[in-house]
Amino acid sequence: MPRIDSHQHLVYRDRFPYKWTASLPALATAPFTLAEYRAAAASCDITGTVFMEVDVPEGHAGDEAKFFCALSEDPYSGIRGVVASGRPENADFPAHLEAIRHPKLKGIRRILYVAPDATSQGALFRRHVAALGAAGLTFDICVRARQLPLAAALADAAPATQLILDHCGMPDIASGGLDPWRADLRELARRPNVACKISGLVTYAKPGAVTADALRPYVEHAVACFGWDRIVWGGDWPVCNLTSSLGDWVRLLDELLVAEPAGNRAKLFHDNACRLYRL
Repeated sequence: MPRIDSHQHLVYRDRFPYKWTASLPALATAPFTLAEYRAAAASCDITGTVFMEVDVPEGHAGDEAKFFCALSEDPYSGIRGVVASGRPENADFPAHLEAIRHPKLKGIRRILYVAPDATSQGALFRRHVAALGAAGLTFDICVRARQLPLAAALADAAPATQLILDHCGMPDIASGGLDPWRADLRELARRPNVACKISGLVTYAKPGAVTADALRPYVEHAVACFGWDRIVWGGDWPVCNLTSSLGDWVRLLDELLVAEPAGNRAKLFHDNACRLYRL
C-alpha cells in the first residue's frame, strides 16, 4: 500500500547542530540524510514524506526550514511538505514565518515538552497559533501524556487552525500505562480541529519488547477516539531506531491493521496526510 510518511526527520550534521542527540548514542554521531532514509525505507512502500523539524537550536531554525524547502524542490527527494520549527511565544514569530515562506512549507512545530507548561498558555503564543490557519499552515503539537490537557486548551484557543498531535501524545507504553492518557486523549479528540499522528509509538515501548500486542491498545484507542478521518501515520525515523527500525514499525502496524478495510488503511497511510498537510 502506498504510504506518506508524515513524520520524517533528516539530520545533516555538516549544516546544523543537534545538541539533543548527544545523550543518545544511537543518534549522536551517525548520518541520517536522505540517502540513509531511502535505505531504511526501502521495504516500506513510501511514496512521499513530510519533513519534520529536528529541534535544532533556535538560531538555526530559519536556515533549517529554508534548506529542506529547497531540498523538496527536487522531485527525487520525495519531500512533499515541510513542517518547520517556530516559537509562537516570540513577538517576531510573524517575521519568522515570512522569512521561511515557501510553497512546500505546510506547518510549524514547537516541541512543548521541553518548554515550561505555561508556554502554550500565553496569549501571544495562542494568538500566533490561531493565525496559522488563515495562513494555510498546520501546527504539530508535541507534548507528553501529562500535558494533553494543555493541548486541549490550545485547540480551544485556535479553533480555525488544524492541530496535529504527534506520537499519540507520547503514552508510557514501556510500563503499560493507559491512564490518565486514555481519558485525556478522548477529551482532546472532542476538538474537531485536532488530528492524531500514529507515530513514534515504538520509541515509547520497552526495548526488546516492541510487539504488536504491546502497541495494540494505544493504536486501537487512538483510532476509537479520532476515527479514520483524523488519524495519520508517521515513521519518526531515525528516532524510531532507539527501539526498532522503520521497516519493523511499518510491519507491526500492518500486522495490527490486517483486518481493517483497505479504505481505512489508505486513509491512515496516505489520504489523510495529503488532506491535513495540503500536499
